[in-house]
Amino acid sequence: MDNINIISAGQRFHMVTSELIERPQYTDWLQRWKDRDVIKVITGLRRCGKSMVLELFRRSLVAKGIAESRIISINFESLDAHYPTDYQSLYDYIVERLQPNCTNYVFLDEVQHVEHFEKAADGLYVRDDVDLYITGSNANLLSSELATLLTGRYVELKMLPLSFSEYRNALQSTANDNALFDRYLTYGGLPYVTQLTEDRDIADYLGGVFNTILVADIAQRNPRMDMRAFNDVAAFLADNVGNLASLKSMSGGLAASGRRISPTTISGYIEEMVRNYLLFEATRYDLQGKAYLHSESKYYLGDMGFRFWLLGKRQGDLGHRIENVIYLELLRRYSTVSVGKLRGGEIDFVASDANGPHYYQVSQTVLDESTLARELAPLQTVRDNHPKTLLTLDTVGLGDYQGIQHRNILDWLLE
Repeated sequence: MDNINIISAGQRFHMVTSELIERPQYTDWLQRWKDRDVIKVITGLRRCGKSMVLELFRRSLVAKGIAESRIISINFESLDAHYPTDYQSLYDYIVERLQPNCTNYVFLDEVQHVEHFEKAADGLYVRDDVDLYITGSNANLLSSELATLLTGRYVELKMLPLSFSEYRNALQSTANDNALFDRYLTYGGLPYVTQLTEDRDIADYLGGVFNTILVADIAQRNPRMDMRAFNDVAAFLADNVGNLASLKSMSGGLAASGRRISPTTISGYIEEMVRNYLLFEATRYDLQGKAYLHSESKYYLGDMGFRFWLLGKRQGDLGHRIENVIYLELLRRYSTVSVGKLRGGEIDFVASDANGPHYYQVSQTVLDESTLARELAPLQTVRDNHPKTLLTLDTVGLGDYQGIQHRNILDWLLE
């Protein structure tokens, strides 16, 4: 284990990071689906920890008595070995190494580098002696072609960077939770960032991740793309997380800062950012009309560290940065997350799962009575009996407001 002293905003942190960061939500999911007759597909942002989680799972297999010869693991971005990158050769390579008369556990990491990999996946799936796990860093992994070929044959785990709870556990810091949360809001939750100490190093690392996605995953498919314009759009969205925005309004905002980029071009860039998990779109849901609205959306970063990379260590807009963290946490806990539209108002998030909706309002503080009344009002408008929660950084005034739970954000994140 490495001891790290971190100085941030004038405060010294004593932190300990482990070799592998425990990700119980994801490893529990893998354990639950182990040996079941489906392909396990893990998707998510580059460097969010997919390979780490697979390694934790492989270690658990060995600990339970699975011989290492029954585990075949290939990372197609590793330079340690040369692996086949056409589907038939890959299939043959794996089949030659399968142990007879038992289940073999096959892990294909960043499998999108294999041409027509879905054919190899399908071939391995139909074998009785293979339990298959694959990962990829963009939504094309489950393109319509793959989804059609493997309909009913896969389950998907959508991974995100470290939650605040995982981040706190990884660092094992002696600093208080408020100071840790401030650091998390600034630098984000990519696992390797927990091992870096200086702003310059963190910026270099985040820039490397962002530019790898831009060059290797986006520009490669769009060779005529204007990279400067792409960065301008990304920076604009990072500076406006949580704001309702249309393509027209974004084009106008960029023009006001001296960059003329058409709504059509912006739409294409946003599509690429969403496809590669740099960005999430939260569509509006009309709570009266019970329908999704597509005229305006809110956008949230896949990791808050990219805001630091794109805009620098600029403080301000704290409310929307907190909102971004809450949105990502809701994605971890619920099936869908949208923005609730009311007649003349809005609920920050409507998060739904098999039990129905849960309504969330987010505010930095509601110690002022008029602010409290304003934040409670949208939740009070909804007359159903589903849970309603107001999340703030306040540590006093918490409790029940006629069925609406007022909770501290850090307590909620760490539960």
